[in-house]
Amino acid sequence: MTDDTAIAISPLPARDAARHAGELGRLLSDCVRDGANVNFVMPFTEADGEAFWTAKVLPALGAGTLTLLVARAGSRIVGTVLLDCGTPPNQPHRAEVTKLLVHPDFRRRGIAKALMAELEDLAGRLGRSLVTLDTRTGDKAEPLYTALGYRTAGIIPDFCRDPFEDRLYPTTIMYKTL
Repeated sequence: MTDDTAIAISPLPARDAARHAGELGRLLSDCVRDGANVNFVMPFTEADGEAFWTAKVLPALGAGTLTLLVARAGSRIVGTVLLDCGTPPNQPHRAEVTKLLVHPDFRRRGIAKALMAELEDLAGRLGRSLVTLDTRTGDKAEPLYTALGYRTAGIIPDFCRDPFEDRLYPTTIMYKTL
């Protein structure tokens, strides 16, 4: 990829996501192998990644409670983020951010920031005025979220396991009012 290759952000509906489950699985697997702490531990294969998208994401996409945004460089999916609006009846104003992923070869190009901007715009259009997320405390994503205006609600100790070793890390719970 050259530096001037345009990155396009768009929703990927369930019917299209099903066709791209293998590619999404490779992206997830590549990110986990690079140390992304996004709920999975090594060993984590492309097949494991594909199974996650197929079993966990596609049903919620089909039900309309989850929206998948993808970043493409040409025809290749190089990033994702999920907006989860499957909230309880007393939280129709809230949504959650999950699986902000950018392929290691495409980082430091503003893709994560662009995905988050589109996610926040979508959340607002869907009537969601509060967006929440969690991130491993001290991870690369935490300063990004802070720079985007997310505030720390608190830190939970020993929340998640490191992808490579049997070590627990805290997580930072963050929020943004839109």
